Amino acid sequence: MVFKNVVLTESGEFIVDIPVGPDYNQCVEFTDDSEFTHLRYTAVTSQADDFAEFYSLRQIQKQRRTKIAVVCTMYNEDDQLLSKTLAAVQGNIAHLCSRRGREGWDWDANSWKDVVVVIVADGVGACNPLSLDVLSAMGCYLDGAPRREINGRNVNAHLFEFTTQVRIDERLEPSFTDSNDKRNKVVPMQTVFLLKEKNAKKINSHRWFFNGLCKVLDPEVCVLLDVGTKPAKKSFYHFYRAFERNANVAGTSGEINPELGPCWKNLVNPLVAVQNFEYKMSNILDKPLESMLGYISVLPGAFSAYRYKALLGAPLDKYFKGEALHSHQSEGKPNVLESNMYLAEDRILAFELVMKKENRYVLKHVKSATAETDVPSELYDLVKQRRRWLNGSIFASVYSVANFWRLFGTRHSIFRKFLLLLESLYNFITLLYTWFNIASIYICFHVSLLLAACHNAAISNSQNDPFNPAGGYVSLGLRGLYACAFVTTVVGSLGNKPETIKSLFFACVLVFSLCMAMILVLVVWTIMGSVRDIPSNIKTLTEFIYYIPENPNFMNLCISMLCTYGVYIVSSILYLDPWHPFTCLIQYLLMSPSYTNVLMVYAFCNIHDISWGTKGQDSVSTAPAVQSSKNEKGEDVVATELPDPNYGAELERLMEISVVRQNPQAVEQYVKQHKMSSEDHFKSYRSYVLLAWFLSNYILTYILTNDYIVKRIVIQGLPNPFIVFLLWTIAGFAGVRFIGTFLFWIQWVWESLTDRIL
Repeated sequence: MVFKNVVLTESGEFIVDIPVGPDYNQCVEFTDDSEFTHLRYTAVTSQADDFAEFYSLRQIQKQRRTKIAVVCTMYNEDDQLLSKTLAAVQGNIAHLCSRRGREGWDWDANSWKDVVVVIVADGVGACNPLSLDVLSAMGCYLDGAPRREINGRNVNAHLFEFTTQVRIDERLEPSFTDSNDKRNKVVPMQTVFLLKEKNAKKINSHRWFFNGLCKVLDPEVCVLLDVGTKPAKKSFYHFYRAFERNANVAGTSGEINPELGPCWKNLVNPLVAVQNFEYKMSNILDKPLESMLGYISVLPGAFSAYRYKALLGAPLDKYFKGEALHSHQSEGKPNVLESNMYLAEDRILAFELVMKKENRYVLKHVKSATAETDVPSELYDLVKQRRRWLNGSIFASVYSVANFWRLFGTRHSIFRKFLLLLESLYNFITLLYTWFNIASIYICFHVSLLLAACHNAAISNSQNDPFNPAGGYVSLGLRGLYACAFVTTVVGSLGNKPETIKSLFFACVLVFSLCMAMILVLVVWTIMGSVRDIPSNIKTLTEFIYYIPENPNFMNLCISMLCTYGVYIVSSILYLDPWHPFTCLIQYLLMSPSYTNVLMVYAFCNIHDISWGTKGQDSVSTAPAVQSSKNEKGEDVVATELPDPNYGAELERLMEISVVRQNPQAVEQYVKQHKMSSEDHFKSYRSYVLLAWFLSNYILTYILTNDYIVKRIVIQGLPNPFIVFLLWTIAGFAGVRFIGTFLFWIQWVWESLTDRIL
């Protein structure tokens, strides 16, 4: 530690420049300015909305133009996720610097000065210490520098400014600006690390960025990233180009794909394969359609970009309304619809941009801007994620459809208004289908059984029943399993966390996948039967085309399958991305009923839960408080100890973490594992008891009231054996109860007589 006198600013703010030391300077190329050699720490005592009134940033002090401001939001992500994202961001900046002399832009070798990267950590207590080690190795953080109080005022955030010349890759290997590697050239990166004192959720991190830092930076384009997202090296350039091409573009979405790993090894996990297909088809079919109409329903906060001036005013005001709702600071009776729709606050922001009064903003999908991100690899993680996504998206869709009339207050052209009205109608119909998904899936399952004649196996044969002579039993068993799995999901979803009943959800997904496999088998069997029944006199393609309408079942199935799966394959080939239909389609089909019967059911059963999966943490800060005094010049001076940077030690620490990472058995668990609380235990126990009671009654009722089974257990001329059993059981219970009461009566009489005699 080094003792130092720090002079406070005129407004009494604690701002200090700390030298990073000679060890760091020897590793890098530029050392001619304090932005390269000194880490600036600012103890922010203001609120986010008031930041610009009291503070400035180096970018403005050096009178630089901010073309792109990148915000990376993180909660408790580890060192590998952070280094992966920051290395990719530095790769994008290096690409911008390499475009000098090319058409379209005034990019050059100094274009790193036009980009500011903001990292916002959501709370001191939540921040992963390994991530702080990575930032320290980059020179962007210094342990021991934060202060808790400044002259009795609480510090709300810790701001670190530094232009780093270090890139740390996923393997935690550092590279410096003086490197001779031209393919992976490291350029300086202007970094602002904002460490919030308390955890206040992602939307509050965005408030610090948009309403705080951006008011100072005044960027042209804001790029939003989540830590863990890895943008391709040309993504920022393509985002920026989209805004330049069309001045009416207010926001852009990029193409996010799951990270598949070397040789696509992550596709071995069916959940990853399913999400990969879902992401791919959304990027190929959904986003392009919406982009053509002018309104993309969601610009994902994990990877998107906005025109800053378009956000100002109503869009940001509406966006941050969700923060008050989720922190229980809103006035009056809570609004369930609003609270849930703000779980998908990025959808609200997208809608408000297009509907901004007296403007004609549109949203655009930029397919060339790509990124990879982590996706849940465990079922319970997927259930938790989709709970927020589904509830938020459904209620946000209701909001957008119900407010379509606001379109007429904009300055969109008549043609654009017509397109946006068509999209509103499309979204309304989609919303209806989503609402009735549960019924639709079961009806498909039931009809498939009818097509294969499994419902009447007594008259079936091997040609029209693939399970002959057991078709009836198969039909009954599957319908019973389906209904049981659905009821199990409903009851299990009531008040339980997914991780406490993960085996239950896994069993339900297996059942629904089995039922979906049965649907596929029956559909193929039906088509094969229809093909087998084609008259032998049909020889040509023309005769076959004329024959198809004569067999409605065959025609409907063929047209439906061709329109669905044919579009998947053809569109994927058109975009030169044809592999996912062959590697992921089967997994997606088998999982599709579970998307509704498990994920959506859990979401709706927890519609009261408006949390983001993280809780506010009011941890007690261990940082020192400082008090100022007047010096001879009348200035407010703080006499305090500051850490003495040791960059060599930081690199050694990075190497230690890298070695540990290479040995999975020695990886230290920095993140606390989930522990089931007593409350969770009681909720889980309640659910299992309720399930055992409900399902046992349901199974008995289902079996003994089914005509197919009853006909086979009842002998003609005799009563139903179950009724006989039930009656004799009731009589037996009555007899036992009578014997007991008679013995009790004898005892009572004897005791009464004894009392009287005595």
